[in-house]
Amino acid sequence: MRHHRYQDPGKFVHGPVEFDKYTDPMLLRYCLGATMYMPGTKNFLEAILTKKYPGLTSMVMCFEDACREEDVPAAQDNSIKLLDDLNQAISRGEIDREEVPLIIFRVRNIDQFRTFSSMLREDHVKLITAFNFPKFTKDNGEAYFAHLQELNDRFGEPIYGMPILESREMAYIETRQEELAGVKKVLDTYHHLVLNVRVGGTDWSSVFGVRRGINYTIYDILPVADCLKDVINVFSRNNDYCVSGPVWEYFRVNKKMKFSEMPESINASIFKREPMINDAVDGLLRELLLDRANGFIGKTIIHPTHIPYVNGMLAVTEEVYNDAVQILHADGGVVKSSQANKMNEIGPHRMWAEKIYRRAQAYGVIKDESCYSALFI
Repeated sequence: MRHHRYQDPGKFVHGPVEFDKYTDPMLLRYCLGATMYMPGTKNFLEAILTKKYPGLTSMVMCFEDACREEDVPAAQDNSIKLLDDLNQAISRGEIDREEVPLIIFRVRNIDQFRTFSSMLREDHVKLITAFNFPKFTKDNGEAYFAHLQELNDRFGEPIYGMPILESREMAYIETRQEELAGVKKVLDTYHHLVLNVRVGGTDWSSVFGVRRGINYTIYDILPVADCLKDVINVFSRNNDYCVSGPVWEYFRVNKKMKFSEMPESINASIFKREPMINDAVDGLLRELLLDRANGFIGKTIIHPTHIPYVNGMLAVTEEVYNDAVQILHADGGVVKSSQANKMNEIGPHRMWAEKIYRRAQAYGVIKDESCYSALFI
């Protein structure tokens, strides 16, 4: 698996690296990118075998919000069939194992997690990268990760956990700090199993009876932005965890998108509210820029049209990459950047440089900002 595999290698100064579930988790956690969610009842086999979505590298089969409770047994059976069919397709040479996206299952609760995991065999687990734990709290978190540790021990395979922080306890200001501290204590105990921390912007919005419109970002919704700020504060310290951005709810497929007419400076144009593609995509790009600025890596998506934008915007420009490399290879002090246009402080900027370097490995290095639009095709 590799991001931008379908792109012309000439678009990159340094191309993205290959990865799979066995990749060093310090890099793998940066590789999830645009993670597409779908109901566990969906038949997705043909889409994988035909590579219908060439940029898709991680997918979630959901047993929770995207699935009615009465449909959970059918969703579980469908998911087991998907794993069986994929293994058969691999053995017949219809698809290489490295071409199968990272497969993640979003469980409904701890009991359903135990039920579904009891249906798994070793050949199934070889295709499973992680489990999502919804409405993760300090009270249910230990049970989720203790069972995940049991699965790792039983199968001898790396299987990661991705808690989703979206509970009311974390939304309410009077309980948030205690909840964040308690969740972090659980995650620190099982740090080796935590691939990614995810956030539920939609669930938090519902707590306050609000929903961001197509011309707003999640950062414009102040109660939710306040939650996101505190999550980043607690879990992004010292690059301890990789936190992904909340889902963007809007999609509008425009068959007449003219990427060649896009401005060179996406950053400047998008915040001037200059029309670029359409309001759904422009809104996504605006939120992606703010995700990136605040330290979120990757994003939950609900439509395949979002894939090239999310993964494209995670590529790193050559100037930024060179700054990061310079900082990582210096002993200390202050140095002039390679472009002689900024100051690089080795100590204060090192955590930033580490994050940039991992992003560059995962999504590649492009010449400058004008090259982003070429990755959206």
